[in-house]
Amino acid sequence: MATRVLLTIDTELTWRHLARGAGWRDNLTLSVEPAGVGISYQLEMLKRHALEACFFVDPMPALVYGMEPIERMIAPILEAGQEVQLHLHSFWHDLAHGRRDEARYELTDFDASGQRALIETARDLLVAAGAPPPVAFRSGSYAVNVDTLTALAALGLRYDSSHNGTDHPWPSALPLDPALIDPAHCCGVTEIPVSQIRYNGGLRHLQICALSSQEMEAALAHAERNDHPVTTIVSHSFELATRDGKRVNKLVRGRFDRLCAFLASNRDAMPTASFATLDAAPPARASQPLPAVSLRAYRRMAEQAWGTARYEKRAVGAAIVAVPPLLAIEELVALAGL
Repeated sequence: MATRVLLTIDTELTWRHLARGAGWRDNLTLSVEPAGVGISYQLEMLKRHALEACFFVDPMPALVYGMEPIERMIAPILEAGQEVQLHLHSFWHDLAHGRRDEARYELTDFDASGQRALIETARDLLVAAGAPPPVAFRSGSYAVNVDTLTALAALGLRYDSSHNGTDHPWPSALPLDPALIDPAHCCGVTEIPVSQIRYNGGLRHLQICALSSQEMEAALAHAERNDHPVTTIVSHSFELATRDGKRVNKLVRGRFDRLCAFLASNRDAMPTASFATLDAAPPARASQPLPAVSLRAYRRMAEQAWGTARYEKRAVGAAIVAVPPLLAIEELVALAGL
């Protein structure tokens, strides 16, 4: 049985550039179109290989900057025939209300009514910027709990893709097994977890900057061989560039290019899919992540260490200064291959 592949790209203006004083135009360039390898490059590669992808777009910066940056993110995605769904970083709400020094970075920092209000606001902004009404959601930093899913169900969204076992139990705080990689019904929506592999006694999620091409291809082959219904991969609009947004990260760009070529050459066994056309969740299964292989992991750690030294040394130092502690830790873990 084919395993459908959800290639998801979180598309957003970022805190780290805002913290350095960038206006929205500079932030858009550095976060969404950095160094010529942002969403325009990604859309071209997807077109070249005839692949589908889902761009989770965060419209919340409109509360601070107005609609133009959100429209500029959404328009090229839709023109390319790709999917736009809803992403949300809550700190933009607090910035808009003058709470920069007390900004709440995670959606789960808000209570149930606060989460629902934020999701409703984000949905309306996304549609106002030109996107179709969303059916799927991913929370920034994978910050999710039962209140989040309850709000999504009440607002008519069918899918959530925030459960990430690598970040469980916080900020990814759903009452689900961290190793769950199958779709599951939870709190009125279908949860589509971020896929995982086994690593170092724990889990590591399928993100392009976090896994080698060898690990990614092995995970996809494992999913197809074992009839996994869905494999969910994560990337970002800025991920193929250095963290300062000024240079190409050739290591990560190469991984993206190889992934697109691999999916194209295996499209019958691993067809890319969209949330809008995703079937209802199949009967419960017990799919297991790809087992750990030490040699494969050591090769990736060496690759990551080389890539960090080659492309990210200066950008990492800037990230530590400018980014809130949790967000900085998340970035450094991915860069270092931990």
